Amino acid sequence: MKKSIIVSALFGLLVNTSLLANTAPKKSPKAQKSIKLKADVDNGGLTLPNGIGALVVADGLGKARHLAVAPNGDVYVRLNKLVNGKGTVVLKDTDGDGKADQNTSFGNFLGTGIVIGNGYLYASSDTSVVRYPMKDGKVDESAGETIVTGLEHYSEHGSKSIELDDKGHLYVTFGAPSNACQEKNRQKGSKGMDPCPILEWHGGIWQFDANKKNQKQADGVRYATGLRNVVGLDWNKQQGELYAMQHGRDQLNTMFSTLYNAEQNAELPSEEFCLVKKGSDFGWPYCYHDRFQNKKMLAPEYGGDGKIQERCEGKDQPIMAFPAHWAPNALLFYTGNQLPAKYKNGAFICFHGSWNRAPLKQGGYFVAFVPFGKNGKPSGEYEVFAEGFAGGSEIKNPNEAKARPMGLAQGPDGSLYISDSVKGKVWRVIKN
Repeated sequence: MKKSIIVSALFGLLVNTSLLANTAPKKSPKAQKSIKLKADVDNGGLTLPNGIGALVVADGLGKARHLAVAPNGDVYVRLNKLVNGKGTVVLKDTDGDGKADQNTSFGNFLGTGIVIGNGYLYASSDTSVVRYPMKDGKVDESAGETIVTGLEHYSEHGSKSIELDDKGHLYVTFGAPSNACQEKNRQKGSKGMDPCPILEWHGGIWQFDANKKNQKQADGVRYATGLRNVVGLDWNKQQGELYAMQHGRDQLNTMFSTLYNAEQNAELPSEEFCLVKKGSDFGWPYCYHDRFQNKKMLAPEYGGDGKIQERCEGKDQPIMAFPAHWAPNALLFYTGNQLPAKYKNGAFICFHGSWNRAPLKQGGYFVAFVPFGKNGKPSGEYEVFAEGFAGGSEIKNPNEAKARPMGLAQGPDGSLYISDSVKGKVWRVIKN
């Protein structure tokens, strides 16, 4: 009797154990096998420092602009031209190999700016800023809210880049629809308007309430002025400050051939890396930066000759100056641990590439890295971090480039993402 009871109990235990095994929650395939990211054999065509590689996340998306990566790893890419009537592409990597295997899109407006923060995804067109609530990294497309509206549309320098700080503010760039605020834009002999009326609503960065709906430009605060065109900007969380990349003016030699030769025109003015504080004035259109003299010089439209400063002596200076016409279109302060420690808290900059440096070679078409010190300023010279985008040894005009680096974003694992504006390729830069 005792023997049969013991056998029965053992049988029951075996059955229950089997049932528990069959009913226990199964691990997802991703959890069962962690896939180690591998760089493409050719790094997607890029040349990178030793120990760093890249893989192509997606290609052929369209004319990509800025991008952002959600906490769940989904990549959101803004487009400068609608594809199938949509302006924001969502890239999902469901198997963890680093490459997008799902591609969807939403939003019927094109544009440049995109940033994720405060539980929302903010996206800009040239005339507005809209935000969408996010949950678990996913956007609720049906619940979009217009934060800034009714902005003037203009073709020259009309893109609206955006950024958030950690104090509830949204920053929007307003480029100047002009080269140098001439009475007749880009016409030889035309004088500069003084005072420049364009500065009232353009040529600067405006600050808005990041949570208030339907704000007009007049509801915002002109945070900084004298910036001809800013496309790349970022909030440096370590410093609690806004930084921006200014596109310098064009055509010094074309407009004033007696004052500047073609070589000077190719090298001047500087592309400026700016620490932007409330009330900053970087001098456009009255001034330009000369990196050889390391000064703000009076523009020829206002009586300058390449030698005098006058009213420009007191204007805000860049924290670093780059060669002319490289077109800095993205700025990112890196805070991750995926890349080597030397890159931590430094700045990456996308140079979109020049069109007007003749007779010198065209320049740009690469991603630069600038090391930073604890004082919030560069601690050394810039270095070329990623190149090979254009696909050739020398580019004579932008139409020859196979790719042009446009946007930067940091993933939750510290990967660095780069977008291309030609055909819409997205790279993911990782430890190799």
